[in-house]
Amino acid sequence: MKFVVAVIKPFKLDEVRDALSAIGVQGLTVTEVKGYGRQKGQSEIYRGAEYAVHFVPKLKLEIAVDDALAAQVVEAIQTNASTGQIGDGKVFVLDLESALRIRTGEAGADAL
Repeated sequence: MKFVVAVIKPFKLDEVRDALSAIGVQGLTVTEVKGYGRQKGQSEIYRGAEYAVHFVPKLKLEIAVDDALAAQVVEAIQTNASTGQIGDGKVFVLDLESALRIRTGEAGADAL
């Protein structure tokens, strides 16, 4: 099993969610987060004054999937979260040692 963590721009969530549903992802967790990467934030203009935003709002997606589906999940996120602009985000894939569905007690891939 794999645990996919993606950080994307908030307005891309619906496209990414639809693409993940289309390939068989049954659930994901979404968290509103703030951070910065190489761009170190951004400048914005508010009421005629320019100010620096050091932490940019993003969404963090967490998805537990079977090994066979992991590459498709990464591709779906990359394709649908991309704007071609700086700050599109990142995708991380980690090994998932175990999973347990609390309600039924199912374990491993059955819990996904």
